[in-house]
Amino acid sequence: MEQQVSDEEPQPVVLREEIRRRRRKMKAFTSTFSVAMDQIAIEFILPTTTKSSRSPDTLLLEVAGNWTVEQVKAQVWLRVVATNLCPEFYQKYSSDHCILLYQKKGNWCEIYDKHQVFQTLDCIRYWKALKKDVGKIHLTCRPQPSEESTQYQRYLNYLIGYDVTDVSNVHDDELEFTRRKLLTPRKNELSDRDPKLYSMDPWITSKHLPEYLFTKVTNSHILLVIHRNKASQTIKVSIDDTPVQVLQTFFTKISNKRALLGVPEDVCEADYVLRVCGREEYIYGNHPVRDFHWVRQCLKNGEEIHLVLESAPNPGQDLVQREDWAQVDDCTGVAGTHEQLTIDEKDHERVFTISLWDCHRKFRVKVLGIDIPALPRNPELIVYVEASIFHGQQLLAQERTSSKAFTEEVLWNTWLEFNIRIRDLPKGARLSLQVSCGKAQTQISKGGSGSHDGSKTKSRLLYYVNLLLVDHRSLLRQGEFILHMWKMPEKTEDNSSVNADKLTSATNPDKASSMAIAILLDKYCYPVALPKSREGERGQREMPNHLRKQFEAIVETDPLHPLSQEDKELLWHFREECMRHPRAYPKLLGSVLWGRQEAVLATHRLLERSSVWDRSVLDVGLAMQLLDCHYSDAHVRSMAVRKLETLGDDDVLRYLLQLVQAVKFEPYHDSALARFLLKRALRSKRIGHFLFWFLRSEIAQSMHYQQRYAVLLEAYLRGCGEDMLQDFRRQVEITEALQKVTREIKAMSAEKYDVSAQVVFQLRQKLENLQTSGLPESFRVPYDPGLRAGALVIEQCKVMASKKRPLWLQFKRADPTTLSSDTIGVIFKDGDDLRQDMLILQILLIMESIWEEESLDLSLLPYGCISTGNKIGMIEIVKDATTIANIQQSVVGSTGAFKDEILNQWLRDKCVSEEKFQQAVERFVFSCGGYCVATYVLGVGDRHNDNIMITESGNLFHIDFGHILGNYKSFLGISKERVPFVLTPDFLYVMGTSGKKSSPHFQKFQDVCVRAYLALRHHTNLLVILFSMMLMTGMPQLTSKEDIEYIREALTVGRPEEEAQRHLLDQIEICRDKGWTVQFNWFLHLVLGIKQGGDKRSA
Repeated sequence: MEQQVSDEEPQPVVLREEIRRRRRKMKAFTSTFSVAMDQIAIEFILPTTTKSSRSPDTLLLEVAGNWTVEQVKAQVWLRVVATNLCPEFYQKYSSDHCILLYQKKGNWCEIYDKHQVFQTLDCIRYWKALKKDVGKIHLTCRPQPSEESTQYQRYLNYLIGYDVTDVSNVHDDELEFTRRKLLTPRKNELSDRDPKLYSMDPWITSKHLPEYLFTKVTNSHILLVIHRNKASQTIKVSIDDTPVQVLQTFFTKISNKRALLGVPEDVCEADYVLRVCGREEYIYGNHPVRDFHWVRQCLKNGEEIHLVLESAPNPGQDLVQREDWAQVDDCTGVAGTHEQLTIDEKDHERVFTISLWDCHRKFRVKVLGIDIPALPRNPELIVYVEASIFHGQQLLAQERTSSKAFTEEVLWNTWLEFNIRIRDLPKGARLSLQVSCGKAQTQISKGGSGSHDGSKTKSRLLYYVNLLLVDHRSLLRQGEFILHMWKMPEKTEDNSSVNADKLTSATNPDKASSMAIAILLDKYCYPVALPKSREGERGQREMPNHLRKQFEAIVETDPLHPLSQEDKELLWHFREECMRHPRAYPKLLGSVLWGRQEAVLATHRLLERSSVWDRSVLDVGLAMQLLDCHYSDAHVRSMAVRKLETLGDDDVLRYLLQLVQAVKFEPYHDSALARFLLKRALRSKRIGHFLFWFLRSEIAQSMHYQQRYAVLLEAYLRGCGEDMLQDFRRQVEITEALQKVTREIKAMSAEKYDVSAQVVFQLRQKLENLQTSGLPESFRVPYDPGLRAGALVIEQCKVMASKKRPLWLQFKRADPTTLSSDTIGVIFKDGDDLRQDMLILQILLIMESIWEEESLDLSLLPYGCISTGNKIGMIEIVKDATTIANIQQSVVGSTGAFKDEILNQWLRDKCVSEEKFQQAVERFVFSCGGYCVATYVLGVGDRHNDNIMITESGNLFHIDFGHILGNYKSFLGISKERVPFVLTPDFLYVMGTSGKKSSPHFQKFQDVCVRAYLALRHHTNLLVILFSMMLMTGMPQLTSKEDIEYIREALTVGRPEEEAQRHLLDQIEICRDKGWTVQFNWFLHLVLGIKQGGDKRSA
């Protein structure tokens, strides 16, 4: 039964006494499970033809239900050869060169997984449903890709930035397996897609119209200016009108002047659509105009709403390339039940796959040795391997080798036996192998007790790698593995994503210079499969009243609150009760002992039977929490995704960045979350656009997850349509061209802050050459896909005076219907990782949506920012904005930091009337309040007058988020942050106050801050979970839960509301008392040029 590849006495999979005992228990079930041995009649259509009739040869075969697909192919081949049905069959059609296909609802499906048990296939279920006695399967030659499809694949690889067909760095076929499996959700989504809706992709919001916007509407009516050719017509419409009703109103209004507007007499409203002037954003669909994002934006900014009347775009532009592949069987990768796979009551000669639950021995791994091309410098080191089994973040078992001298090749050749049975290994369990070193003199003993060597000394983790013990097919790993390990980053290197990187199951592609570890797992005669869950006990325990209060207190705690062992036991004991309260799910699922098969089965039964979750109101924070790194179980993660299915497109966009990061926590490439992202991107061009850049940026920067993200991106690109593919090509080309120019400029200018006229001249010359030698005529702006940029305005382009030499670029607007004469300003950066800034700006957008629900408009300005590759990206230049430093310096130089009235005077000078000035002051009060609360809760540090900006309409905003959650910079050993947030005397002067005095504007500021702060406290769990996800996936210097404690303290978690209100008002008073310290820091900043930024983002 079990063939051990070892130098020790082999142990059988199941002891004989255990078999006898279990057989006695199984007697009662034998009759029900005899169906597992059913014979299935299949007619195989062969690739050969009979000479007489030229029709295909066929073979009728009784297939045993428990055969694997591989066995079935082998049996067909043997039978055809034995009966001499076709003489050339022997050479031409070996099972490796053939595939099995069947038809389902007009589609060809491939039986793809060779290890799958035949009776678990979808086609068997399908034929049973149709009451077919004989199934029909076609045996055909494996198709070879055509030249056209090979070229198309190369094109996709270029857009992805990675070759998804490269399998040189994989130890199984999961990559190809996932590529094939994602064809099904893609095809399903494309067949349901509305071509017109997809081509126009209206950007609507599902949120109610906030009260502050409703006050800007007169009697529920708004004015729209509709343009056609060079003429326009203003119409008055209800905010509840749909686009069709708006068009009807327009056509009624122009009935006598069609010729003037160039509208022929023989057309009607059905022949036209409305688009936003200057933007690729359509007002289309069955939604009231008040729900369109652009309409709300115009109302918010007090701007007129200008639309253009035109013909609908041609949906044919979104043509999708025909697939060469057949769909794979829907049940591909599904294991059978334990009853189908168990060796009990079976003739052992007819066993082809073993159930994992029949394996009662302890799991073990043989560490053969490690091999490294180049040794670390210190020769006095000892080294050992620590092997751990994790499920999510839960440690199931751990062992380690003895310590040995660190040489180029270290051999242990020793078995490590873990305190966990093979049958208890859950799907998603990963074997984590870590090579650590310590100083040689710390060795305590030699030989067998070496497993405790160095336990009292400080050891350092050098290399790590993971291996999923149950693969994507639900098969137990077997045999020898040589795994190329990842190196821990040095202190001087970027370690921002090391927490997530340490979870990856990918191996290091740099095989030539990486550490390799060789291990051996027990080998069996057959595949060992983890069975599907089965039904079991349904007992329910009533919770006594004296424990209910304790239960409620546990559920009320925030996501970071650690559970005691007693808490976990209580939750598990009353798990049926927990299932009635969705808020208890993360706590309950965090209490499951995932290393116990019985506990895992009981959990799966609970999740399958409970309908409370699906009926409950969507709580995004709760669903996101179940997608973080603590939960590896596919049932749990699928349940969370099921809840997110109800999100509107605008909410999917709001959380897209975090959802893309959460893909890292999936054990396998194919997951419910990956499929969710794929489906939503194929449904909306806007979601697809951002998914493209979020994935492409990760592929370029994260080698640990390259393959996973590349497979998902390829699946999207194969369904997004030709129009989107062309857009992506243009964006990638412009990014590559600008990166080349930036690097050439950096190479020619010394590492100084000043930029000579010669460097600017060189830049403009290079851009001129680019423009004439094939730069795309226009492209969608990566951070704002509704905007199309055209030619560069070369005389306005320059090199910015900072270390990384970013380019300040200005583009013409490409859309001829634009009414704005402004250029599109973009900062192009090479050398900075913009992912942290993106995450912070995303959180600001989420905060803004929280405040909108409370009808608070705090005028946040989350400017466009997107990472487009490895430390490259684009940042939006905010129109009519400048830094506080520029304003202070422009009047009196460095001492401007101490002049309270300068900012107020600048704002007054920019306003054409007293009324405009009062509106600017009001906007300043609200935006200052919003950013004070946001930066306090986020713990944004390194705030100086060069990364706080203001627009000419009084909108204050912050830029550059390098230090967050209280990780602040120091200068000359002194912390530069002495206040909770930035509220300086010059800010207070704009509000009409100074010192301890008050004013109506200041009182409004306090009121705004308190309302904003309390609104965020109501969403503590959401903010905490978003932050803990960010911690894992890309925050420099932030590596532990302690770092996130900051946010709990900032939000005064667990304190009553009155106390929280008092706390915030106290912070405002601290800022008023110590405002001079900020001014002093700003003065130093201006004098010493701690961080050059005179050109930062001022237009």
